[in-house]
Amino acid sequence: MDYAMLVVVLMALPLVASLLMAALPSKSVPRGLYEAIHLASLAGVLVLSLFLTAQVVTSGEAVNAIGLWFHLDALGSVFVALIGCIGFLTGFYSLAYIRHDVEIGHMSPSQVKQYYVFFSLFVFTMLVVALSNNIIMMWVGIEATTLSTVFLVGAYSTKLSLEAAWKYVIVCTAGVAFGLYGTVLVYANAADVMADAHQAVFWTSLLPYASQFDVVLMQIAFVFAAIGFGTKAGLFPMHTWLPDAHSEAPSPVSGLLSGVLLKCAMLIIIRFYILAVQAIGPAFPQLLMLVLGILSVGVAAFAVFSQDDLKRKLAYSSCENVGVVALCLGFGGPLGVAAALLHCIMHGFTKAFLFCLSGNVLMKYGTRDLNKISGILKVAPVTGVLLAIGLFALACFPPFAMFISEVMAFVAGIVSGNIVIVVVFALALTVVIAALVGVVTRSVMGTAPEGMKKGDVGALALVPEFVLVAVVVWFGVALPQPVLAGVEEATAIVLQQDSDVLHEAPLFKDLFAATEGARDAASE
Repeated sequence: MDYAMLVVVLMALPLVASLLMAALPSKSVPRGLYEAIHLASLAGVLVLSLFLTAQVVTSGEAVNAIGLWFHLDALGSVFVALIGCIGFLTGFYSLAYIRHDVEIGHMSPSQVKQYYVFFSLFVFTMLVVALSNNIIMMWVGIEATTLSTVFLVGAYSTKLSLEAAWKYVIVCTAGVAFGLYGTVLVYANAADVMADAHQAVFWTSLLPYASQFDVVLMQIAFVFAAIGFGTKAGLFPMHTWLPDAHSEAPSPVSGLLSGVLLKCAMLIIIRFYILAVQAIGPAFPQLLMLVLGILSVGVAAFAVFSQDDLKRKLAYSSCENVGVVALCLGFGGPLGVAAALLHCIMHGFTKAFLFCLSGNVLMKYGTRDLNKISGILKVAPVTGVLLAIGLFALACFPPFAMFISEVMAFVAGIVSGNIVIVVVFALALTVVIAALVGVVTRSVMGTAPEGMKKGDVGALALVPEFVLVAVVVWFGVALPQPVLAGVEEATAIVLQQDSDVLHEAPLFKDLFAATEGARDAASE
């Protein structure tokens, strides 16, 4: 089978769907046609992403497409699978959400067309980021995600949404420019030591020569990369665009932004982290990740606690959890890297779940203000139960998915000897738990507003959330073997070690064996 061609088809599906919908006249074409094209392309992306991920993980061999320009290895496959799964589920949820917006007059037919066109384009740009082997193309892809999502952030054309969209463009474009500086420095560094300078743009060609790179230039390049792509990831202090963009965008877009886009930016940082560790050793890259990570976790934790807007609270939680990923990279070692990758997966599904639920609450109450939202269990029982589950999952309670990655993060921190960082991390997590439990007690429980019509949102809006809650619980109780294998292979790539040797590493082996044991016990 020609897997390279499948990679090309995977990227082409959402692009072709976007261009096809853009070519259709918005006034004479029924909304159902846009929905059919939208859903069909996302279903194709889902199937192909999972198929290619399974092929790469089981065979242990990467797939190259269009020469060396695109490259799918075990590390990239973690994020490609995330794009496929969450892209489809949030895309499916969009059907009910956008129909509701049309019914209440929040969207016109032309805005509906714009939404579906840019949603597919957004998925395409994220696939470009995750699959690019060319480091310049990685930068182009992450910049393109800004251009494709700014129209989604400002979809409602209100004063606040347009302000958030402009802030998003300005901050991310300025920030990602630093990423370009870091990329150019890496290219210049590599071109000096490689016989063929034309190959200095390909990540797989750079890696064997990383040990020959200039130490000072690589330190500067990694700082630029961390700042530049960290802006798109939402790391403190470059996170200022994120709360506004996530809160003003339609809820399915918020789920895709938080669940996947932030992780794609972290993937680029991980690629530069690999090069930096090989070039200058782990000390400097890990220190920078620790600093950015603990600042993001600490500042965002108190922001989560102080917010009264449901979506802004969830947005600041994204800043905190991206900080956790950076912290895990800072802790280093097999446990730290595996925890970072697992946290990307677990948080991606959990946050997509919660942002979709926030859409249900918005459809029912017409507001995001938590001071005006109470008694969800009485007004919309299914949404209330799911929201309580989602908030406990985000707070890292067992038996939900994020509990596993958070425990691994703490263990990695202790093993690495960063006890002070671990203590601060634990205190920040306590603040986040208090904030999220407070939402459950006040808004999910509470007394229903007088005159509020009882009855849940339609089944179309609940189906993707049932799938997401199943994943969040399933991954927490019995993490599937393919996911474990994929994370293990991806960890080996980050550490540049053989996966068989890595599997026998002390403690790493024990934790993964314990997870496999729990999975087997649950299946029995």
